[in-house]
Amino acid sequence: MQTISQPAISADKIASISMSAMRKSSLAAGFFYLLSFVSIPTLALYAPVHDTNYMLSNGTDTSLFTGVILEIIVALACIGTGVALYPVLKKQQEAVALGFVGTRILEAGTIFVGVAFLLSAATLHQAGAGSNAIVTGQALVAMYDRIFLVGQSFIPAINGILLGYLLYRSRLVPRILPIIGFAGAALLIAGDLAVLFGYVGQREPSTGLFAIPIAIWEFSLGMYLVVKGFRPTEIISGK
Repeated sequence: MQTISQPAISADKIASISMSAMRKSSLAAGFFYLLSFVSIPTLALYAPVHDTNYMLSNGTDTSLFTGVILEIIVALACIGTGVALYPVLKKQQEAVALGFVGTRILEAGTIFVGVAFLLSAATLHQAGAGSNAIVTGQALVAMYDRIFLVGQSFIPAINGILLGYLLYRSRLVPRILPIIGFAGAALLIAGDLAVLFGYVGQREPSTGLFAIPIAIWEFSLGMYLVVKGFRPTEIISGK
């Protein structure tokens, strides 16, 4: 029986295929990181539900529902970044890469729980519970704020440390980016501790300053991954 030999695939061809896959991963991850910034308007959209007289008001909950939709998008984007980056990061250090994916999923989970608290408060408001539900409504909002402190503040700092370590070690991106991530994570943790021990209020404007560096890190990383992608020499070498 005559056998048909398969054409050999050159090393350059294999490298080209690998780089194409990496580029797709970087585009997806960058897109999801940039998409996560859609939740910024929730700071204003959730103002009515934080009003102590929210249960007594007759207004609609349109702004709250809009914020909830934006947060759900962010939760899905969190999972998306972990899934998109894992094939690249596992080549650097698989255990840390798994940890990063796990914390991204955990962050998404806390967002969904927080959303459930707000929707529960909105249900009481729409049912006209009034003064009978003031304490319950305030408790639901307080639980949202606290899970926000953990899920959308502390956990992103851990994400920054894990991802920053992998990117700094591998040099898949310029090292200035993970350095910004390390600095942002440290400042964010300091801010969370300040809120936890009552030195600053969670919703005070000055508290938001603690989150600016980590936001710069995520936005810069997202832009770099979309525009530039991972460094080809580092991908091929597998460093």
